[in-house]
Amino acid sequence: MTAREKAVLVLEDGRHFEGLPYGAVGETTGEIVFSTGMTGYQETLTDPSYHRQIVVMTAPHIGNTGMNDEDQESSRIQVAGYVVRDPARVPSNWRSRRSLGDDLVAQGIVGISTIDTRQLVRILRSAGVMRAGVFSGDRLAPTEELVERVRASEPMTGAHLADAVSTPNEYVIEPPDGTPVSAHVVAVDLGIKGMTPTLMARRGIRVTVVPSTVTTDEILKKKPDGVFFSNGPGDPAVADHQVDVLRQILAAKIPVFGICFGNQILGRALGFDTYKLKFGHRGINQPVLDRTTGKVEITAHNHGFAVDAPLEGEVEAPHGGFGRVRVSHVCLNDDVVEGLECLDLPAFGVQYHPEAAAGPHDAQYLFDRFLAVMEEAR
Repeated sequence: MTAREKAVLVLEDGRHFEGLPYGAVGETTGEIVFSTGMTGYQETLTDPSYHRQIVVMTAPHIGNTGMNDEDQESSRIQVAGYVVRDPARVPSNWRSRRSLGDDLVAQGIVGISTIDTRQLVRILRSAGVMRAGVFSGDRLAPTEELVERVRASEPMTGAHLADAVSTPNEYVIEPPDGTPVSAHVVAVDLGIKGMTPTLMARRGIRVTVVPSTVTTDEILKKKPDGVFFSNGPGDPAVADHQVDVLRQILAAKIPVFGICFGNQILGRALGFDTYKLKFGHRGINQPVLDRTTGKVEITAHNHGFAVDAPLEGEVEAPHGGFGRVRVSHVCLNDDVVEGLECLDLPAFGVQYHPEAAAGPHDAQYLFDRFLAVMEEAR
């Protein structure tokens, strides 16, 4: 960064914030969202669910512990842009290998710092998430022109993005040495995080991760004990292929577990609609009630869409033939559906991230629940 370079964050409603470049110098556009996590920024940055999103961190100090080689949730930083208040000048942690700023530059991620992120988050909580752009350099176009560029960018509603972040080739995660194989799961990668198959493998599950474009026949040929649908980016209302595949898996009565985007796909397969949340849930401190146990979990979230299903009682799945369904988990902040459970089929899903590599780990029992469902279905 040179002394003449500056940065500006422009919202599609015309408001803008001037600051300093953080990371690569250039320009980027995307949907602007905020994450309330106090830590875990490396897991956030490398989560494929943030594809095409500009992420604002509500915690003021970011980058204090640097970047390491162990906490990546995918092979690269996935966010479209990054917004922080005060980036760390010097990282300090025994696991740190390089600074966050260095990684942002190396991977071409355009960011901005030294802006009032509190004011920005208040805007997003009031007006809702919207399109935005980060522009930096020593010669920036007039703000009015930058606003027009933002308004010309593609909105998140109607965007099919899972194929862009999915693995191009299948691969297998085996249980650790000495751990007997207890089940075989086919995991449909809609933007899967690395810790998810790792936690299943630790429970003795052999996990075959397959592309988002996989067909039902390709899944059935592998004779899985269960099928997992992962988290991922985009609008579930346009993920018709994945919905059709999941419906066929349900009809075959193979156990199904979906998280986040996968839970939305399960909801659609059962016949429920999905809708866009005003500003979404993102962070690692969201309270959720598990109605099965009556316990409140503090959970990790990253979703801007949700399933529209009745909160109370059992209902027949709107798509015929799948029996009864109930909402199994509810967000205690806003009553958003956070989980679905099929009562006549071995299938369930949650709207949050039980792998939660950055913590908290309250919800990791769901992988044990999936294993128990598969064992019961045999």
